[in-house]
Amino acid sequence: MSLQVISTVSNSSLLQPGFSLLNFDGHVFFFGQKGWPKRSCPTGVFLLNIKQNELKMKPALFSKDSCYLPPLRYPALCMLRGSAESDEHQYIIHGGKTPNNDLSDKIYIMSLVSKNSKKTTFQCIEKDLGGDVPEARYGHTISVVHSRGRSMSVIFGGRSYTPLAQRTTEKWNSIVDCLPSVFLIDFEFGCCTSYILPELQDGLAFHVSIARNDTIYILGGHSLQNNTRSPSLYKLKVDLPLGSPIVTCTILPGGISVSSAIVSQTSDTEFVLVGGYQSDNQKRLVCNTIVLEDNKIEILERASPDWTPDIKHCRMWFGCDMGKGSVLLGIPGANKQLNSDANYFYILRCKEAEEDKEEELTGQICSQTSTEDPGDSTPFEDSEEFCFSAEANGFDVDDTDIYNEDDEEDESETGYWITCSASCNIDINTWVPFYSTELSKPAMILCSSGAGHWVHAQCMDLSESILLHLSEANVKYFCNEHVDLNKGLQTPRKLVKLKKQPMKPLHKKATTKLTMPEKKSFLRRLFE
Repeated sequence: MSLQVISTVSNSSLLQPGFSLLNFDGHVFFFGQKGWPKRSCPTGVFLLNIKQNELKMKPALFSKDSCYLPPLRYPALCMLRGSAESDEHQYIIHGGKTPNNDLSDKIYIMSLVSKNSKKTTFQCIEKDLGGDVPEARYGHTISVVHSRGRSMSVIFGGRSYTPLAQRTTEKWNSIVDCLPSVFLIDFEFGCCTSYILPELQDGLAFHVSIARNDTIYILGGHSLQNNTRSPSLYKLKVDLPLGSPIVTCTILPGGISVSSAIVSQTSDTEFVLVGGYQSDNQKRLVCNTIVLEDNKIEILERASPDWTPDIKHCRMWFGCDMGKGSVLLGIPGANKQLNSDANYFYILRCKEAEEDKEEELTGQICSQTSTEDPGDSTPFEDSEEFCFSAEANGFDVDDTDIYNEDDEEDESETGYWITCSASCNIDINTWVPFYSTELSKPAMILCSSGAGHWVHAQCMDLSESILLHLSEANVKYFCNEHVDLNKGLQTPRKLVKLKKQPMKPLHKKATTKLTMPEKKSFLRRLFE
């Protein structure tokens, strides 16, 4: 195993906790950026280009028949193939958090429509489901199983907010484990069925799931209810006969107590597990090999790479699978750089150089490689972990239309808990949601005065209907302190000069010379 440093990462502030990546034809795309999408890339989906140890981003497009895909953080994501042997694939995206920290219960299917050196176009479709639809959640996994010529998706684990009926002012945004139910989704008929298995007693989040044929292995994960990282290893077997599916669960020995681990496949039957945390205050620096053969699983310890001192002593680390035995690792660089969003990145290669020429891997991996985000309870709540699914040097695109974050304003720099105006009364310790769209942070709106600044919608006395209108309409907004100033600075409108029409004479004889008798007669009639 070797470790390589990535020297430069452009616009790394967009690579924040919980975003996802998709691999199409060897090219990697990510979505779920920090904040809402900007004008430069309204889809929020980017092509990642790693060239000469520098990472750049290029905006991608959506087809006209696509639905809107919000920038979701911590969703469940996996690859969907037409069959186990098919090369063509789509991606399933379920759940996750929006930039407003609302949780999504929607499920999307993303597929590649076209790609050339200039642009990439995707189609994104929202799927309607019936039956036992999973509740909104994040930190869970979704996998695809194949049995008897049929395929189904399996959702398990994750976390959600406390139900509305159980919320109090003091614990309005409390996080709880989702029930340990197993959901089977049949996309052919659009139906969903939940299963309660006696072997699954506690909810799990940020675990690893490895799917192979009709079997899913669930490893690690963290339980909020017990505040533990269970060493249990679960084996879910899904049989898909012509009738109802049959789901069974077996608890196997030899599991690993770890959360937020990263799994990369190195051969058809072999996987490597790296990273994660073995306790609330300790990273897991040990690496393991996972072997799947003859419907069995074996977990072995393997030699670890020479971790750098920065990796060994950092408070947290993050990263995800790049595919074909490579893993992208990162550590925060806030202590060494002025930019608090800056991170250091490494590429961990789990295979030898001669092994990189093996054929494309067929197994399927789904891991929640992210610990908690701000607002949750673990010491590693700021871990910024994300997935990477392509070789580091597998890109060859031009540098045209590369996204430059400096060209855009970043509304997230100011924060939510600022004093937005003289009359601001938003306090992080006492604030409760005011609008129906709020959950854990107050709604804000950009004032277009000068260089622009963010204000709380509640402090501006905006009604919810007006706030929704301003968020949808393409109009400038000025806060209460700048609205009058803005009126005074407006350029006066150009006035159209009116043409003066000549006055008509009072009497036709007024334009001719009158004799004295005629003048007297005219004046007499005038004053009568």
